[in-house]
Amino acid sequence: MADLFGTGAAAGGAVANPPLAERMRPRALDQIVGQEHLTGPEGAIGRMVAAGALSSLILWGPPGTGKTSIARLLAEAVGLRFVGISAVFSGVAELKKLFADAREAARGDLANPPQKTLLFVDEIHRFNRAQQDGFLGVVEDGTVTLVGATTENPSFELNAAILSRAQVLIVRRLDEAALGELIVRAEASEGRALPVTGDARAALIASADGDGRFLLNQVEQLFAVKLEADLDPAGLAALLHRRMPVYDKDREGHYGLISALHKALRGSDPDAALYYLERMLTAGEEPLYLLRRLVRFASEDIGLADSNALAVTLAAKDAYDFLGSPEGELAIVHACLYLATAPKSNAAYVAEKAAKRSAIATGSLNPPAHILNAPTRLMKDLGYGKGYAYDHDAEDGFSGADYWPEGMAGEQFYQPSPRGHEARIGERLAEWARRRAAKRGG
Repeated sequence: MADLFGTGAAAGGAVANPPLAERMRPRALDQIVGQEHLTGPEGAIGRMVAAGALSSLILWGPPGTGKTSIARLLAEAVGLRFVGISAVFSGVAELKKLFADAREAARGDLANPPQKTLLFVDEIHRFNRAQQDGFLGVVEDGTVTLVGATTENPSFELNAAILSRAQVLIVRRLDEAALGELIVRAEASEGRALPVTGDARAALIASADGDGRFLLNQVEQLFAVKLEADLDPAGLAALLHRRMPVYDKDREGHYGLISALHKALRGSDPDAALYYLERMLTAGEEPLYLLRRLVRFASEDIGLADSNALAVTLAAKDAYDFLGSPEGELAIVHACLYLATAPKSNAAYVAEKAAKRSAIATGSLNPPAHILNAPTRLMKDLGYGKGYAYDHDAEDGFSGADYWPEGMAGEQFYQPSPRGHEARIGERLAEWARRRAAKRGG
């Protein structure tokens, strides 16, 4: 079985030099930091423990937030046999054996009383759909209580059948207070203070980005270094590295941040938009993907209110192609700030949708004959081009002719907003509509 928890014994049965993060594992549910919304008396887990009845669970949250510890301590709290595996290292054969062992444990024997099993599956989203289906029978008949842990959105990564049988609980990213408490506990365990200044302590907490395991690993490194004086933030940065952001280009982190960027741009908040842009660039997002989204935004959310937005984003793409990273990323920032501060209009986007619906519904109607070309004698005899009014010859370059298919009433798809350049466009369209109506009335 995969040794998920680092509990492999050295000679003599003792774990050889376990890391600080392992030594600091909580011994009871009330010792878990940052998840009081789950483990407290009013939390879902707290209520289950109080009732002595546990349902199958999916613990969804970022790395280093206590999902494994919650599962282990939950089994102890309700008296279940605990078995833990990782979906990364386990397959169908191992699952079948685990299920058989769970059935045997549930029956008990002369030496062992019957005991139900809590099966903890780390990274459960790594199992494919068929493997996930393998849990349904043993969960349904009560052979095991399943507790799965995942960093990915269960809605996308887990079967609907699993989700219908398991309650999804959100495990939160650890905040500064929770991370600070971990440092205090580590200092108590080591019997000495961390060799850092107050500012460096705050920087250390910030560098963990909500990951308690990462923080404790950093703390362990600091305890192992011999220092003549406490480290300040600069000294800390020279000694340790920051945690890389949690980001997967084809999963929820990616789509969540691009959604946040798009909405901050639409909401005309340049600072928030720039923040999410840099989050994605720092995490390794492909700059050309971001540029494609900005180009799309220029037409979808700004449009004719400021047509320069499209030119600026395309110029940013050309600049990035020419300069590459990192210099070319400033052009992406330039475009981002331009879009965030430009007047907004989705009139072009709405007009496209409306025109498409109309085109689908009336796609067989012919344009009026007077605006059709007549390259042959037959087409001229049929009246193609007859009576066409050349607008450049008309007063103010506007003939007021009717361009809609015969038998189809004209529709208004494009309704300019009163913002930016579209305000002037709206005035122009209103004047043309007045003159067109006057001509038809005459």
